[in-house]
Amino acid sequence: MDWQEVSSSWVLIPPRPKGIVHFLGGAFVATAPQVTYRWILEQLARQGYAVVATPFVNTLNHTAIARDVLNQFETTLYRLQAKSVLSKRYLPIYGVGHSMGCKLHLLIGSLFSVERAGNILISFNNYPAKRAIPFIEQINLNPTFDIEFTPSPIETNELIAQRYEVRRNLLIKFTNDDIDQTASLIQVLQKRFPDMVGMRMLPGNHLTPLGQDVSWKTGDVFTPFDAFGQWMKQGVYRDLNQLQREILRWLEPF
Repeated sequence: MDWQEVSSSWVLIPPRPKGIVHFLGGAFVATAPQVTYRWILEQLARQGYAVVATPFVNTLNHTAIARDVLNQFETTLYRLQAKSVLSKRYLPIYGVGHSMGCKLHLLIGSLFSVERAGNILISFNNYPAKRAIPFIEQINLNPTFDIEFTPSPIETNELIAQRYEVRRNLLIKFTNDDIDQTASLIQVLQKRFPDMVGMRMLPGNHLTPLGQDVSWKTGDVFTPFDAFGQWMKQGVYRDLNQLQREILRWLEPF
């Protein structure tokens, strides 16, 4: 399988896919998800899931971004089916998001009529603009006007509580993630869909889903630096593999 660009999304299509994953990444790494999230997305494709990773550029208007990535995703599916790359038979669609990508999937499920078999929300983040965007206070020329995302964090939580329609959800939080806000999200979702929301606490940090397959070549003499490198690589892969296992266990519970 090779990555291909279709209607501004990057796709991986395995033979006879059993489901479709729509992936949205974090705010500052989402412009090239086929590169920044390559390892985890390729693992999902190897397990039989068609992957559609939609890039986006972050702006203050998150509603507009959510609308745009949904339109790109649906256009990509239409073209893949028109070319017979994807069958027109029913395949369950799962949203998978990391960091800001979680917020976008939540907005899609709250503002638009979509059919989703479920969403996987990894390291949910819903901070206000002045905390999420470095140096925003320095570029705000009018101190009486507060720059903020649309919708704001409070408005986002209210939308989810009142209008979110994706019933089955898996929330993933990493043990060393200081900017994760999954704890507040799970309270909102469990009130809306009791018994349909699961949460997993996994080892790792906010950047764990970005881990890549890095070859560590030792020299003729195995040095302490090589030993440290191998130890770091094993740690990264241990966390990545556990993330992969939890995602697949939720996608295929039986």
